[in-house]
Amino acid sequence: MASPTRRDRTPPMPAMLWLVRHGESAGNVARDLAEAAGHPVIDIPTRDMDVPLSALGERQSRALGRWFAAMPEGEQPTILLTSPFTRAMQTAALIVEGMEPPPVHFVDERLREKEFGALNKLTKAGIAARFPHEATLRDQVGKFYYRPPGGESWCDVILRLRSVLDHIQIQYAGERVLLVAHQVVVMCFRYLLEHLTELQILAIDREKNLANCAVTSYASSPCPDGRADVALQLYNFVAPLEEAGTPVTTQPDAAGVPT
Repeated sequence: MASPTRRDRTPPMPAMLWLVRHGESAGNVARDLAEAAGHPVIDIPTRDMDVPLSALGERQSRALGRWFAAMPEGEQPTILLTSPFTRAMQTAALIVEGMEPPPVHFVDERLREKEFGALNKLTKAGIAARFPHEATLRDQVGKFYYRPPGGESWCDVILRLRSVLDHIQIQYAGERVLLVAHQVVVMCFRYLLEHLTELQILAIDREKNLANCAVTSYASSPCPDGRADVALQLYNFVAPLEEAGTPVTTQPDAAGVPT
């Protein structure tokens, strides 16, 4: 029997893949207030995973949901994957509430926010005061490789997302997949899906903060050698919010040191 070709060994990709950052959260608002006041700690009474959407975040999510619901039925998402964090779950629920039928929903802990460890809920001023060595180390190493004590680097997030990407290829080939998660998760998926380098993904990250409820999308695009691949269609797309008159926000996530 002939050995399988590379084409045979490569699972096909979803027909469409949408990556969405959650709507503005109460933590985003609290972070802005703490940074503006020079406070060392962000005033969030809950665990980071329990932080809900703000009222504006709910409006953003509903505006994006109307954009998805306006798609023809044969183009809407069929699979919904979400981070287990409250703000992502709420965003996803509001996005799909107008879809009929709704996509099949799966929660995946690998899509959780980047973990900040000992720096959780600290502002830049708080980190400099309490962990000056870590502030210096992050500047030296860079955000891609820097791992806060008890937390994760971008590389750590990428490691867990590699298995998510394998899972999506195996389980959801040909499906239309909507994934709702966090800023770093979306950026790390770009790194993986587009085969980027550290310098390339950080250059993209520096250009503009990823907006809340921004859409990044990919369409299936086979390579000439038969490999399954995807092509970038949209990045940081916020037209659904702008057309609805909903303010666009771009605050970093609130858990700690800038992502």
